[in-house]
Amino acid sequence: MNGPAMFARYAFAPNQLGYCGPADAGALLEGRTGVRFRALAKQFEGAWPQLRVIAAATGTADPLDREVVEAYWVGNRLLDRAGSSDGTGSGLPHHSFQVFCHYPWASLLHDERRTEHALQVLDQCRIRWGKVISAAGGKVVVESRPLVWDGVRLALGLPSRDTATLGLGNVELIEPLRPGDWVSLHWGWVCDRLSPPQLVALRHYSAYHLDLVNQRLGGRTGMSGPRIP
Repeated sequence: MNGPAMFARYAFAPNQLGYCGPADAGALLEGRTGVRFRALAKQFEGAWPQLRVIAAATGTADPLDREVVEAYWVGNRLLDRAGSSDGTGSGLPHHSFQVFCHYPWASLLHDERRTEHALQVLDQCRIRWGKVISAAGGKVVVESRPLVWDGVRLALGLPSRDTATLGLGNVELIEPLRPGDWVSLHWGWVCDRLSPPQLVALRHYSAYHLDLVNQRLGGRTGMSGPRIP
């Protein structure tokens, strides 16, 4: 799978919902190569600048290089070479930084009128990981750990099961899944099957930025550093 195809898998769900990217969500899945796709990718105002940061910092010519795209959505070794996402020396150019530390939702958690909605958005917008329990009819039952808020800090709760979309009409983002597969999820869609290293990376960089947002919210946890074991 090339970089544009990977980008489309992760970006399609929020684009379809109208949260980001071009007006024509279907166009994102057509071709996934060439100048037209690059023009579409540039319309993702959160993702595209971070892809450019990773590419520039690592000497990669193309922001849609597969390893660059993987670094942003899932995480890999390029992030430790890319450095800070926002100039503060703390956040890394990973999607979890955008969700937890850049977007406004975490700051709304202390407002009891908005807590429930903000928590739901944070949980759906982040790239989650889950284990497939069953898959049939374009739907997948997965077991994952949702975000929880205790009034002080964000954390991962106990494992629970929910249903995600694998395909809709003529749209299918990945190949058929089997029980026991680990997958990534974004806004109710299954994005990809995760390899063991990808699962480790996604958990690691998500935890790093979860810790960072807790420090900013006042619930300090003392994460030691960003590097993957």
